[in-house]
Amino acid sequence: MRRDASELAHRLAREAEAVCRHYLSNGRRQGYYWLVGDARNTPGRSMFVRLRDAPEKPAGKWTDAATGEHGDLLDVIRASCALLDFRDVAAEARRFLNLPRPHPESSPKPRHGRAPSRSREAARRLFAMSQPVAGTLAEVYLRNRGISASRDDGALHFQPRCYYRPNEDAPTEIWPALVARVTDLDGRVTGVHRTWLDPNGFDIARLGKAPIDTPRRAMGDLLGNAVRFGTADDVLVAGEGIETMLSLRCAAPTLPMAAALSANHVALLLLPRRLRRLYVARDRDSAGDFAVAAMTKRASEAGIEAIPLSPRLADFNEDLRAFGITELREALRVQLAPRDVARFMSLMTVETG
Repeated sequence: MRRDASELAHRLAREAEAVCRHYLSNGRRQGYYWLVGDARNTPGRSMFVRLRDAPEKPAGKWTDAATGEHGDLLDVIRASCALLDFRDVAAEARRFLNLPRPHPESSPKPRHGRAPSRSREAARRLFAMSQPVAGTLAEVYLRNRGISASRDDGALHFQPRCYYRPNEDAPTEIWPALVARVTDLDGRVTGVHRTWLDPNGFDIARLGKAPIDTPRRAMGDLLGNAVRFGTADDVLVAGEGIETMLSLRCAAPTLPMAAALSANHVALLLLPRRLRRLYVARDRDSAGDFAVAAMTKRASEAGIEAIPLSPRLADFNEDLRAFGITELREALRVQLAPRDVARFMSLMTVETG
């Protein structure tokens, strides 16, 4: 039975996206992952199914960030079809594998050297084709949110003509975009995050983002990786949004930070080997509470001290815009360990004293 299960799981993994589209139809693809609420096909984004093989990360494996559960595609079939006996699970898997495929699920080979959409290579090319944010609409966007672009440590670029497609059936649009580089622990680019911007100026209702349905999207290999500001050694601040982390970066410019792009991704962020203290910058909502709890548990198990950082309002960028940099700096100062205040904020005392 074990050999039979292993062979079926391997065959399903070769068609991981087709399996997800069939049994997890309430989810959607994002980069190399299928995102859904759980293995029972509940709508949501807390469960990640890997769609392609990567070193030590085989296709078909999944993790539910909300519960810590994990498994393979046989477990997906078991849960989504409410099956109890393995013989029934195996029979359903064989039935699926024998179904005709209306469309090929594998990505077409790139033509004329063009990288496949949503791939790491496409992300690298987009970032390389973009320009530094200084003097661009992206700098205006950040400044209108109270953020100095000089704090981005090279992780941000501007692309004046960035493709946007509302859905698979809609025509492609072109908007200017802030492009953030997503990297792994070794500094390799694994993806990008795009924030499409309004070329006609700052609109307070949209905070400068383009008037489209989803002005923020990421592509590439995101799980465990992040938009990084500074190089982490023994201390790191991890949080969700780029603007949130840049706001804290304005208050402590030398303190290394990582924007994981969502609460679920914060919970699954890969941590540097030498890390000894982790600050978790939470958003003030239930997702932020989950991220703090999940990351604190992981850090504790790894022997890392975890300290939450809490904003007064919804997030630290709201605090920055509402109260200003001086008050944000003081609020951060009282939440950091005293030795980190001396290490990362003493320069700010000299500059503003």
